[in-house]
Amino acid sequence: MIRRVAVTLLAGALLAAGCPEAAGAPSLVAIPAFGGGTPPTLSRVFSGSATGTPATLAVRDAFGTASLSAGYLRLDPEGGRFVGVFVFHPPPGPLDLRVVLRTVAPRKWRLEAWNAATGSWDTLWAGGGAPAGRWTVRLLPTAAAHRDAGKVRLRLVGQGSRLHLDQLTLHSRPGVWRPPPGTTWQWQLAGAVDPSFDVAMYDIDLFDAPQAIINRLHADGRAVVCYFSAGSWENWRPDAASFPNIVKGKPLEGWPGERWLDIRRLDLLGPVMKARLDLAAEKGCDGVEPDNVDAYANPSGFALTGADQAAYNRWLAAQARRRGLSVGLKNDLGQVPALVAHFDWALNEQCFEYDECAALLPFVAAGRAVFGVEYSGRPAGFCSEARALGFSWLKKRPALGAWAVFC
Repeated sequence: MIRRVAVTLLAGALLAAGCPEAAGAPSLVAIPAFGGGTPPTLSRVFSGSATGTPATLAVRDAFGTASLSAGYLRLDPEGGRFVGVFVFHPPPGPLDLRVVLRTVAPRKWRLEAWNAATGSWDTLWAGGGAPAGRWTVRLLPTAAAHRDAGKVRLRLVGQGSRLHLDQLTLHSRPGVWRPPPGTTWQWQLAGAVDPSFDVAMYDIDLFDAPQAIINRLHADGRAVVCYFSAGSWENWRPDAASFPNIVKGKPLEGWPGERWLDIRRLDLLGPVMKARLDLAAEKGCDGVEPDNVDAYANPSGFALTGADQAAYNRWLAAQARRRGLSVGLKNDLGQVPALVAHFDWALNEQCFEYDECAALLPFVAAGRAVFGVEYSGRPAGFCSEARALGFSWLKKRPALGAWAVFC
């Protein structure tokens, strides 16, 4: 039979989070939205009780957000069958659910929200989307219908599954980071990141940048954008083996070890890109820079169309937003009119050199930053025009180390 579990939040944890509701009966409660990519700090997240023999839930309190494995709920019953019920008392307004979990035996499980309008449970996340053995962070939107008399009820159902549940918190939905025109920035994808530049945003490599540098930049009040290639396979990345050969196309000219991807195959690429976006959320990135999103305009080895590319780029943007991540459109100038509403900012290389800058003006008109670089030419020749257009421009060397001239 399925064992039933009722999980509540200790009153002490509510007091630690500054929640006045702690004076009443303990229950899970919404906490304020986190800002600037920094997750909320809670000294304790869960306590729980289990019924039935054997007990279906083991509890470890005193979870600290500095470490995902410092403490968690262990849903590991005999046979992997359980139902965990969670009740929130959130404030008014749109809400997002932040979930941190690890699957040990990734069989059938689902996270559901009670829909008061339909009188049924809506599935928010079903098992299979989280890789076994790895902590996964997911930000899930909730709907107005998930409120019932001021409460939000969630349940986690397992059938033959074993899970470690680290965090389940409701947040007032924050707006994603959307920088205005003229936002200052630094772009460094190679070498040890130099955090000393006084700029509003750093764009750094998702895989290579250590957590300590992201934390340092946040502590200095900087937004952090994390770079990854969404349109090419790179043979040196830690997840390179996750790409089947059928999606690998022609090499990228001038970039050894890289090959274009068949972006039409979301059935194969989707899980890999979702995992990369999950990693960005887990590391606390404020946004992402998906690169190589203009394969249709390059000799990729596939018969890609503009429609294929636009659909893939919109999918990337939607997946980033689902995780609370800001997302930028990299190059792909020919599709700016169709995509500007889906992206929070743009990043371009060499529009002054190739006389293409006018294509980026829809972003400025929409109040969204346009970041860019030139690799050749004198800053005196393009900086004044970049400032006049509202662009945020740099002179960089192609290796994209720390060196930069700021317009």
